[in-house]
Amino acid sequence: MSGPADKPFRRVDPSSPIPYYVQICEFLRSRIKSGEWPRGAQIPTEAELCKAYDVSRITIRQAVALLERDGLLVRGRGRGTFVREPSLTAAPRSVSSFSTELRDLGMKAGSRILETGTVAAAPEMAAEMDLEVGSELISLRRLRTADDRVIGVQDTLLVASRFAGLLDVLHDGTSLYEVMQDYYGVLATGATEVFGVTGVKREDAKLLDCKVGQPAFEVTRVTFDDHGVFERTHSVLHGDRYQIKIALQNARRTKGMQ
Repeated sequence: MSGPADKPFRRVDPSSPIPYYVQICEFLRSRIKSGEWPRGAQIPTEAELCKAYDVSRITIRQAVALLERDGLLVRGRGRGTFVREPSLTAAPRSVSSFSTELRDLGMKAGSRILETGTVAAAPEMAAEMDLEVGSELISLRRLRTADDRVIGVQDTLLVASRFAGLLDVLHDGTSLYEVMQDYYGVLATGATEVFGVTGVKREDAKLLDCKVGQPAFEVTRVTFDDHGVFERTHSVLHGDRYQIKIALQNARRTKGMQ
């Protein structure tokens, strides 16, 4: 744990119109952003921070609460407060690949192929992908990373008749969507995504570097172009490293309506 006297502390400015707890929040934020308190590190206790900054306990609690709200700190019951692992935030976006989404967020996308093969479409899967039962599908399981940190595990099914030889040109670190567009001329025009919450299964826990049963996002995506559905991907995304941000807006009233 970082000690409160590791380096000189900035003091609150009594003459400033900015509330004490907001000033303290920014002091603590700068220590996190600078790397002085790295991810996973336990920060000093409330009592130590009160003494270091010469403020009340309620001021420290308000400052820490702001940083919790912003996703920078997390409380461990009975264990103290820790710098939270940074999260990838998914916002409303166009139909694009996971790799493109990460690059747009300023992160380095990565992937590792775990398993490949072919399977016949079972009735339920055939209905979901609008295919005939028994249609050949390419099966692809990959580990996805952002800035070299594991984000999730993806299981993808692709219509084999549209991607002959795909497994010969797809390698670790390459974008599936870029390969589909460059080699096969397939460009997605739309997709549906269903988000849910699940517990990480035993076979995924080691890959995701987490405990069995830890909460995770479960995302099922069905993607299509002008010729129909060509992909179904099921993702299990690390609950501590992925979050969703959605902008909400009231519908505008039509002019003249009461």
